[in-house]
Amino acid sequence: MDKIIKTIAEELNIKEKQVENAIKLIDEGNTIPFIARYRKEVTGGLSDEILRDLGERLTYLRNLEQRKEEVVKSIDEQGKLTDEILQLVAIAKTLAEVEDIYRPYKQKKKTRATVAKAKGLEPLANIILEQKETKNIKEIAKEYVNIDKLSEEDKKNKDKVVASVEDAISGALDIIAEMISDEPKYRKQIKKICYREALIVTKAAKEDEKSNYEMYYDYNEAIKYIPSHRILAINRGEKEGFLKVKIEKPEDKILNYIKRDIIKGETQFTGMLKETILDSFKRLIEPSIDREIRSDLTEKAEEKAIKVFGKNSKQLLLGAPIKGKTVMGFDPAYRTGCKIAVIDETGKVLDYTTVYPTEPQNDVEGAKKELLKLIDKDKVDMIAIGNGTASRESEMFVADMIKEAQRDVHYVIVSEAGASVYSASKLATEEYPDINVSIRGAISIARRLQDPLAELVKIDPKAIGVGQYQHDVNQKKLSESLTAVVEDSVNKVGVDVNTATPSLLSYVSGINNTIAKNIVKYRDTNGKLKNRKELLKVPKLGKVAYEQCAGFLRIYDGDNPLEVTAVHPESYGATEKLLTKIGFDKKDLKDKEKLEDLRNKLKNVNVEEMSKELGIGEMTLGDIIEELSRPGRDPREDMPKPILRSDVLKLDDLKEGMVLTGTVRNVIDFGAFVDIGVKHDGLVHISEMSDKYIKNPSDVVSVGDIVKVKVIKIDRERQKVGLSMKV
Repeated sequence: MDKIIKTIAEELNIKEKQVENAIKLIDEGNTIPFIARYRKEVTGGLSDEILRDLGERLTYLRNLEQRKEEVVKSIDEQGKLTDEILQLVAIAKTLAEVEDIYRPYKQKKKTRATVAKAKGLEPLANIILEQKETKNIKEIAKEYVNIDKLSEEDKKNKDKVVASVEDAISGALDIIAEMISDEPKYRKQIKKICYREALIVTKAAKEDEKSNYEMYYDYNEAIKYIPSHRILAINRGEKEGFLKVKIEKPEDKILNYIKRDIIKGETQFTGMLKETILDSFKRLIEPSIDREIRSDLTEKAEEKAIKVFGKNSKQLLLGAPIKGKTVMGFDPAYRTGCKIAVIDETGKVLDYTTVYPTEPQNDVEGAKKELLKLIDKDKVDMIAIGNGTASRESEMFVADMIKEAQRDVHYVIVSEAGASVYSASKLATEEYPDINVSIRGAISIARRLQDPLAELVKIDPKAIGVGQYQHDVNQKKLSESLTAVVEDSVNKVGVDVNTATPSLLSYVSGINNTIAKNIVKYRDTNGKLKNRKELLKVPKLGKVAYEQCAGFLRIYDGDNPLEVTAVHPESYGATEKLLTKIGFDKKDLKDKEKLEDLRNKLKNVNVEEMSKELGIGEMTLGDIIEELSRPGRDPREDMPKPILRSDVLKLDDLKEGMVLTGTVRNVIDFGAFVDIGVKHDGLVHISEMSDKYIKNPSDVVSVGDIVKVKVIKIDRERQKVGLSMKV
């Protein structure tokens, strides 16, 4: 365990004590959001992201240690365990290294070498490998020819017959080839050489075939430099049958390295050993090493893509809500018509309809008349337009229509990723049993503008769609990563226990699907919860779950004003003492006039001295002060607000050099896509993000950011726009 703690501390650049304490908390069953928020003193303030990485590495390293034990035990049972093997296993840092050490001792399926061993040719192989024998090898090999010694029945079995001297030598060399292939130090060195010097080479599978992969039809790049998005693109091109991929390695260098280790001067065995080394490399080592390298590159690329996906999803989930507005959701389409749903500021559906302003019907006047009537009747403040098919045509229609509205109405383009998945889901059917599937998408789009987090948690995280190659990566790992991102986002914001849906509650620390449904059932039967302690009356929500979830659940208009904040019940005593010491009471949190005075007093609190007086940690006290300064604050209020538009741009309106304001829709390895109000998002390449060197686009921008960009390239034929942030 000490070794694991030391390794994680070095990798994450944190103290061993922090790792040790975090592992203890994880092993006790505490959730990551709970540890990150309420056990800062114990972990030294580790963030949820670092704790997630720590948890992942802990699982991997524990699995590694377990595998090492299994391998040592298996080799020992075969009576082949040596101090050297024990040493090699002890210093192995990856599962791949452990498997390389175990390879020679693994129970093998039938191979040319196992057949040769069964024929009794291993001693001959050892003679050739030792290269000491001066007697002619053919003379020695005669002793292993057994055809005359076998019964008639055995002669029929090829796996038992050594028919000639050539057969005997050939079988012995097969044994040597496999021994070379199984040697861990060779495999380790060959991989090292490949990672340093090999190229990944791609060619077109069929000449002159048009595809998205044409840049890879005659392409090569050093393995050590190739970025993860290119690995995933190449993998996809190969899978779809457009590309042939191989690893080109310094073959002579690899063969010479093995020869130097095996061949001991010029002997009668030199020629056959050189041929055997080549055979071992070509037939056994190379295919296996290629698979491992490709698999390793893919795993690292997937890991990076999943991280990008998670980061983008978190930004989308934490998008600023637009509260207190009546919103019209506009789900664009062509033939089937644009679905419309109006929801009030609480998310209640007021009206819904379908209009046909787009092709083929082009009923612009009819659609305009109907929507202007709804805007007036329901007092619509904003229109949320989904960004999918027919989005820009719909945007042009809306921009034109609102000029005639009697009210001041703006529109916003909203990501509709996953809306159709949600519309047809069991959850949507439960929420809107009497509303058509197609209209549910418009409701979801409208609600996403009001509260992105509450709406997006209803959708499978994979359907949110802000990453690259999310369908190509390991789906289990992607799902785990995104579930963690949703958990962290929900717990960062906090959840109103009296209005939240079961899908939102189920992401709260310590609450599973069953408990979430039980909370809603309890609420429906007994009315609104008045305090957090009442949660203990909810079936299946025991003391352990209560400790984990209480601080993340908010109760507005309840018995205790502290429960609109993230202050945990375990800190109520210390919090009330703090308020008393500075001349206030918890009831003052509800008094807007006293709040400003309270804030000023809290600013002047000496955290070091006060934490000693109250008997709590400085980090915990810091969090309490922050919560009391802004009771009921939604952390998303600090996020960039969506751009409100009342007019629309066309590609023809754009000119190079134009400076525009846009919203970052997606961040990928090589840049970011920005919505500037034309049909297709423009690309800011990583080289155009700053005058300084940028290693990773996500260091500069996040999904949802509002950025100023300059138009630097317009490809009207392909409808692509190049942008620069060097404004």
